[in-house]
Amino acid sequence: MAIVEKSQEDILVRIVRDRRKDVSAAKRSVAVNELYCLIEQRVDYRSLAAALLNSPAPRVIAEVKKASPSAGLLRTSYDPAALAQAYVSGGATAISVLTEPNYFQGSQADLKAVRRCVTVPVLRKDFMVDVYQLMEAAAWGADVVLLIVAALTPEHCSLLYKESRELGLEVIVEVHTAAELKVALACEEAIIGVNSRNLKTLTTDLAVAYDLAKRMPKDRICIAESGIKTRDDISGLQEAGYKGFLIGESLLWETSPGKALKALRASL
Repeated sequence: MAIVEKSQEDILVRIVRDRRKDVSAAKRSVAVNELYCLIEQRVDYRSLAAALLNSPAPRVIAEVKKASPSAGLLRTSYDPAALAQAYVSGGATAISVLTEPNYFQGSQADLKAVRRCVTVPVLRKDFMVDVYQLMEAAAWGADVVLLIVAALTPEHCSLLYKESRELGLEVIVEVHTAAELKVALACEEAIIGVNSRNLKTLTTDLAVAYDLAKRMPKDRICIAESGIKTRDDISGLQEAGYKGFLIGESLLWETSPGKALKALRASL
């Protein structure tokens, strides 16, 4: 797996460049018409927005991933479907599945396996740079996609958001700064994801989430991402206005991630 050291090239720039190459190869392998045929068969989209408003708190989007650039290999024995089922048993509101192959060791097979075994909303977590990837997400069974403002121009972000909605997908627009938040808020029905991880140093600081919470319109659904590990982290962020929490590595390091999630939720 190609894990880039922190001192090397900006990790986001490299991942986005590689994903563009991957998309070009995918287009040669699976035609757009094939994806459309699969999308037209879907009738079972699940709403993450509704789940974040109506499910019992704390609402955790539990993440399924094998590795990450910041942590390296997270699980040597990796069964995404079993992890997802364990998370749901532990009270997960939704499941996030990493499908990026080069740095997170994800795949479409992971997402499809998770979709088949859970009834909660499923997020395709990836670096979306092309409408084709949105079509893949809908065809594979995702309910939600993630758009990272830092990886897109404002115009491109708006385009991908609109195309996602046309496909029936809900959207999390991820931000790290106040300037990015302005771009995200222009996507009127998007869930706003505030990521406290610095994409250049890969370190996390929840001060980012607290700062942007003060700038968030009260009527927007927002979730906090990265660096969330303890009961106090969740309690504080709930008070700041966050409706949900995307948690991955702190659970995946545990021997039994589902039981760890259940214990975390029970402590609140």
